Amino acid sequence: HVQLVESGGGSVQDGGSLRLSCAARTGTFRSACMGWIRQVSGKEREGVASIDSDGETTYADSVKGRFIISRDNAKNSVYLQMNSLKPEDTAMYFCAAAHDGRYCSGGYLIRAQERGTAYRGQGTQVTVTS
Repeated sequence: HVQLVESGGGSVQDGGSLRLSCAARTGTFRSACMGWIRQVSGKEREGVASIDSDGETTYADSVKGRFIISRDNAKNSVYLQMNSLKPEDTAMYFCAAAHDGRYCSGGYLIRAQERGTAYRGQGTQVTVTS
């Protein structure tokens, strides 16, 4: 079983910044595709950003130009730098990881979780106040 542990959430004012971190704690797991998914209660999940093992990234249109995803393969970790935060960014943010990185994207990670082929952390709350 792969354990993903997120940190870095919190409350920030409109226009502020936060950095989320996620570490995959396992001895042998190598995540070809890692990323972040967010969800607001009662709404559909949104694939925020993804990054494959070669560093190729994807972003949701809603966060392009404001969020930056990065990873440290040696630490099996992924990060999300969130700048110019808006109240509509308020959500629970989940780290996700999958072995298969061929079609790495936020949407892929959501579908992979539904199929049971991706892992997800417990989530960290991000609240942006106006």
